[in-house]
Amino acid sequence: MPENDVPPCLIYIDKEGRWFHRGAEMVHREFIRLFYEHMELDASGRCIISWSGERCYVEVEDTPFVIRQVRFEEGAGKGLCRFILYLNDDTQEVLRADTLSIGAKNVLYAMVREGVFPARFLRPAYYQLAQYIEEEDDTYVLPLNDKKYVIRAAGQ
Repeated sequence: MPENDVPPCLIYIDKEGRWFHRGAEMVHREFIRLFYEHMELDASGRCIISWSGERCYVEVEDTPFVIRQVRFEEGAGKGLCRFILYLNDDTQEVLRADTLSIGAKNVLYAMVREGVFPARFLRPAYYQLAQYIEEEDDTYVLPLNDKKYVIRAAGQ
C-alpha cells in the first residue's frame, strides 16, 4: 500500500500525551502500550501504527511521546551521572542531552526511542530538569559529566 493510502486510525494524541479514539479518552493502558510498541514514523513524519499486517496513522497534536518526570542519577560504577526520563508509554530511558531543544512557547523537547521520536516535556518534568540548566552568554546549557550540552532552538 503506498504511503499516501494509509487510512486514519481515528486515534488522536493530545499535547499532554492523552490518547483518544473517536473523541473518547482511551483509558486501557495495555492497549496504549501495545500501540506504542507498534508505532513508527513514515517518511513524512506521520505516526503509523503497524500491527498484524494492518497500518493506520494517528493524529498527533504535538508529539506522540511526552516526558512526565525526570530523575537525576548520581554516577555509579563508571562515575557518569545521567537523567532518567519517564515517558507516557510507562517506560523509562536515559536522556540524550544532545537532543534537547526549545520550541514555540518555550516548550522543551528531546528525542526518545533511540533518537527516532520527538518527546515534549510536560511542565513537571520541565521544572525537574530546569533546576540543572544554566545560562551562558544568552544560551542555555545542561552541564553533565564535564560537558555542557547547548539547548538549541527547535529545527536547528
